[in-house]
Amino acid sequence: MAAIEPSAPKAGKKPRARKHTFRLDMTPMVDLAFLLLTFFMLTTTFAKPNVMQLTMPVKSPTLTPIKESGAMTTMLGAGHRVYYYLGLNEPKDPSVPVPTLRTTNFGPRGIRQALFAEQAARSRRTEPVFVLIKSGPKAKYSDMVDILDEMNITNQAKYALTDLTAADRQLLPASERQ
Repeated sequence: MAAIEPSAPKAGKKPRARKHTFRLDMTPMVDLAFLLLTFFMLTTTFAKPNVMQLTMPVKSPTLTPIKESGAMTTMLGAGHRVYYYLGLNEPKDPSVPVPTLRTTNFGPRGIRQALFAEQAARSRRTEPVFVLIKSGPKAKYSDMVDILDEMNITNQAKYALTDLTAADRQLLPASERQ
């Protein structure tokens, strides 16, 4: 850049101090800020979604029979309630008694305790627990996610998502049947 040089001072006059204007060039600082911003954005690990692996069996035309002594049926209801009973509900077979329906919730002392207790009782007999999960008419999607989480927490190896039958609907309280 060209600049004009001042002439030499005349004799007898004291040279006057020149006032320089201050000029700060912000271009390198802005460049550095954008480089750092780009670097940290590209090297940051974004939040990874937590996904539970759900392995669904291949559909086959034949149904797999389940022993009544090895079954635990859970039914999801309104208000984050879980209804469960041990065994199967088969009103057509008079030798199978009507099961006793129990009510609990998704808390740590709810269905989780029931699953742990049943697993402990079955482990003494070396018989695995098979949990049937049935969604009631007033159940929410979050209830299904919660019960699947409970299956994962309790290390329940065998469970199945099945439809709510008319016999199971009769076991539910009247407020849950519609």
